[in-house]
Amino acid sequence: MRYIDLIHQTFHFPTEVFKVENDGLFFNDIPLMPIIEQYGTPLRITYLPKIGKQIQRCRKWFQKAMKKQDYKANYTYFYCTKSSHFKFILEEVLDNEVDIETSSAYDLFIIKKLIAEGKINKKTQIICNGFKKDLYTNLITEFVNEGYNCMPILDNMNELEAYGGIKEKFKLGIRVAADEKPNFAFYTSRLGVRYTEIVDFYKEKIHDNPRHELKMLHFFINSGIKDTAYYWSELNRIVYKYCELKKICPTLDTIDIGGGFPIQNNLHFDYDYEHMVNEIVKTIKYICDKNFVDVPHIFTEFGSFTVGESGCHIFSVADQKLQNERELWYMIDGSFITHLPDTWGIGQKFLMLPINNWEHEYQKVNLGGMTCDSDDFYNSDAYTINIYLPKLNGNKQYVGFFHTGAYQESLAGYGGTQHCLIPAPRHVLVNKNRKGEITTSLFQPEQDSEQMLKILGY
Repeated sequence: MRYIDLIHQTFHFPTEVFKVENDGLFFNDIPLMPIIEQYGTPLRITYLPKIGKQIQRCRKWFQKAMKKQDYKANYTYFYCTKSSHFKFILEEVLDNEVDIETSSAYDLFIIKKLIAEGKINKKTQIICNGFKKDLYTNLITEFVNEGYNCMPILDNMNELEAYGGIKEKFKLGIRVAADEKPNFAFYTSRLGVRYTEIVDFYKEKIHDNPRHELKMLHFFINSGIKDTAYYWSELNRIVYKYCELKKICPTLDTIDIGGGFPIQNNLHFDYDYEHMVNEIVKTIKYICDKNFVDVPHIFTEFGSFTVGESGCHIFSVADQKLQNERELWYMIDGSFITHLPDTWGIGQKFLMLPINNWEHEYQKVNLGGMTCDSDDFYNSDAYTINIYLPKLNGNKQYVGFFHTGAYQESLAGYGGTQHCLIPAPRHVLVNKNRKGEITTSLFQPEQDSEQMLKILGY
C-alpha cells in the first residue's frame, strides 16, 4: 500500500493546512520541495502570515461569544514573548496590534529596542509577569516613570515594596497561585499569591495607599485551556475571588486568564476553540451576575497558539539501518535533542509527515538523531504508537515536523553549543507579498564551527 493511501484511510485529508500535489507536501499552500532544493536540510521554516491569522481568529471567537452572551466588557489579546523572542516574530505580532506580556528583565530590553524603532508606543500595554529580581523591577519602574503603559503583576506580597521609586500613581495586578493539576508533583503553584491571602493583602498594603491602583487578577494554568474538570474548577475559583475583591476594590476591572490554547499536533486534532471561548465568557458572566458584580475585561496571553503553528523543521534521511529483525532506523541529518528538545525533554509529539515520495509503499520505522545519546530518537506519533514513512528504494527522503514554532530555541539555546556540537539548522522565513506571491529569505545560515569554538574559548 502507498503512503498516501494510508493517510487517506486514517485521516480526513487533505486539510486546511496540508495537501499533496505532484507527490510533494504543501504547508499552508506553500510547496516545500522548492524551498528544500534552494536551502537544503536540516532546515527550520517560519511562515509569518500564520501568526496574524491565529490572532484574528481568536479575536473573532471572543467578539462572537461576548455578543452572544451580552457581555459588557472588552477583550484584549496579549503575546507571551517567552514563546519566541525573535525580532521577526515580535514585529509580526505588533503589526496585528497585539499587546505584550513579559516574563523577565531581558524582555524589557527587547521592548526598548522596539520602542526605539517605533514598533511600540505609549499606548501599547505591557504586563510584566514572573518572579522579579532587582533588574526587572528597576526596569518596570523606569518604564512607568517614562509614561509607558506598563503594569507589574505581583508574584508575591514583598514585590510591592520594590516599586517605591515610581513617582506617580500606577496600575498593578496580582497573580493568584493556582492549584496544580491532580497528578502534578505539588498541590499549589510556586508562582503567585496564595488564594486565601489576596483579600487581606489588598486591605493591608494596597487599599489605603493612594499610589496603588489594583486593576487585574491573573491566573495561569500550566496545562492550558482544556475542557476538563480541573480547568473549569480553577476558572470558577478565580472569578469568585474577583467578585469578592471587586466589592471592596472598585478599580479592579480585569481578569487575565493565563494558560494558552493547544495547537494541532496530529491530523485528528479536533479542539473546538469557539465552543471553549463561549463557555469561558458564559462562565465568567454567570458568576459575576450571581454575585451582582460587573463583568471584567478579559485578557489572554497566548504564546504557543500565536507562533507554534507558524513553524516547521525539515530533515533528510541520511541512511537506514536494520538493527535486528524488527527495528528499522531512518537516521536524520539533525538531532531531536538539539533541534526539537521538547521531544526529548517532555515527550512532546509533533505533527510529522514526509515531504516527498507519498506514492511509495510505506513501512514502520524509528527516527534516529545524529548525537551519540541513546535518547536521541522519535518513534511514535500523537495519534499512533508507531510511525510510518515511505520506503526509501534508493530515493532521497525528506521528513517534516510541523507546528514547532514555539519554545524550541528557548529550550535548546540559540547560537550556543549543543550536545555533540550539533549545529543549529539554517532558518528560513516564508512570507507573502501584497500580490499573494511567496517570498523566502534566509534569516540565519547553519551554525558554523567558528561560532562554537569562540564560545568554548578556542
